[in-house]
Amino acid sequence: MLDYANAMVPNKQPSASTATANWQEHLDGKPTYSPPIPPLAPAKFTGSLYIAEGSQVRPECTDFANSVQHATGSWVQNAAPNGAGTSAGLLGFMFWAAEKPSTRGVTTVPPNGCAGGVGAGATAFSAPVPMPPLRQS
Repeated sequence: MLDYANAMVPNKQPSASTATANWQEHLDGKPTYSPPIPPLAPAKFTGSLYIAEGSQVRPECTDFANSVQHATGSWVQNAAPNGAGTSAGLLGFMFWAAEKPSTRGVTTVPPNGCAGGVGAGATAFSAPVPMPPLRQS
């Protein structure tokens, strides 16, 4: 059973500040909505970014140092719970539009492989392979 949420990527690749603001909404919930939306534990969701977008391979694929992933990495690793959960840090990132996201889109297969982006990020963030069981709080 999966027990986590994915904070969907917006229509276009966000800036680092926009991404973290969007993701923070999930930690805060929406108490004024009817019905209220409760906060989500950081350990229960991933933040999404595009890996390719239209005719463009994103830095998330090819250039970790200049990627939104790199710019938001510390926030993703340290986001504090705000009403749900007990441990800091999101589950991690989820990447959208890999391979060939549309018939007219760009591909992320070699020579546009993602070792310099997602691969370098996995190394920089010490992502375990294979992935361990998900945290529960």
